[in-house]
Amino acid sequence: MSPQDLYASKRMTAADAAGLIRDGDTVVVPTGVGEPPALLHALSERRQSLNGVVVSQILPLRKYAYYDAGTVANVRHSAYFYGGASRPGGQEGWVDFVPNYFSELPLLIDRGLTPADVVVSMASPMDEHGYFSLSLAPDYTMAAVKKARVILLEVNPNVPFAFGDCHVHISQVSGLVESDEALFEVGLPKIGPVQEAIGKYVADLIDDGATLQIGYGGIPDAVVMQLQHKHDLGIHTEMIGDGILSLIESGAVNNSRKNFMSGKMVATFALGSRKLYRHLHRNPALEMHPVDFTNDPYIAARNDNLCAINATLQIDLLGQCGSESLGSTPYSGTGGQVDFVRAANRSKGGKAFIVLPSTAKDDTISRIVPTLTAGTHVTTGKNDINYVVTEYGVAQLRGKSAKQRAEALIAIAHPDFRAELREQARRIKLL
Repeated sequence: MSPQDLYASKRMTAADAAGLIRDGDTVVVPTGVGEPPALLHALSERRQSLNGVVVSQILPLRKYAYYDAGTVANVRHSAYFYGGASRPGGQEGWVDFVPNYFSELPLLIDRGLTPADVVVSMASPMDEHGYFSLSLAPDYTMAAVKKARVILLEVNPNVPFAFGDCHVHISQVSGLVESDEALFEVGLPKIGPVQEAIGKYVADLIDDGATLQIGYGGIPDAVVMQLQHKHDLGIHTEMIGDGILSLIESGAVNNSRKNFMSGKMVATFALGSRKLYRHLHRNPALEMHPVDFTNDPYIAARNDNLCAINATLQIDLLGQCGSESLGSTPYSGTGGQVDFVRAANRSKGGKAFIVLPSTAKDDTISRIVPTLTAGTHVTTGKNDINYVVTEYGVAQLRGKSAKQRAEALIAIAHPDFRAELREQARRIKLL
């Protein structure tokens, strides 16, 4: 049977595709824009006829009807990382959470430690050889494709066909749904003076020829805005967004000095504008790979001068970062922060930056604290921390004593809190 004949035989409605999901199945959904709306709406519509179905995903973008406290016995969301759609349910207790390092999710799936019975994903149109590209998020999805009983693709002409390890053959597919809905777009965040000041401190420490990993959020994007005058930058990251696209367009990124995969940008998911998604299409300078390749600290560290830029919510005077919860209240997840901090630490000439505003709630709360708020989920530990940057400066903590760390962090805290932090540090015998 030709690929085209196979395609025709597997084309169906979204409702029929959702009908292939059985009671007790775990449905794996890609990160962000890789989530297939027609298929997930169809699953939501039939949820009351199902029992014990689990939907597992990092960073959902749309609030589908299955996010429903009244039908969690039918279909329940299990978050690898909370997004705007899943966070309320997580905070209320009816959305589950699986702690993980982003880089290890394929391993967890491969070893059966987290199930993958069904995969649903956005996909590019099929090429003449019968291959689809899961270009928007191969992440852990490619590992799930190898394990799943059922693979359902939502084929959309707006999805780019990217190169890399992100392809699925028609012979692997159980059902195809066609749609032409515009892809979800996420613009660059608003940059204020605090973010701009932090961005400048970090940008000043990034040399020409460095390879970048840019995390998600306003401050990492503020760094990007101030790198456009740099030369010969490279990209090895988990997320490719419009900030990185702006560096490409300015000429700052050309990947020419990368010593690992020279000339190539590498990422595991895309999140940005239509312009970004078009840039991915058959671009020979870009490869999309599973997250156990992009985020593996050993692999990423093969890039010399790797600079990793990630944000946190709170940091204590030893350097422990709480990047995923507000006290015991869940907010996001570990994601790839620890993966790339460790990668940058291993990289020859690498630098790992953790960035945060010095305060929260209109300067009434210091984000630099003597000890993390009770219940805080520790993300980056004290043994991994390297550079910490606020709008008041840079603290380099790696290799420093506990006393030196406390002094360095107090020096970049908001001036209104420094005396209090110093007194509290004395009480806990750090000073």
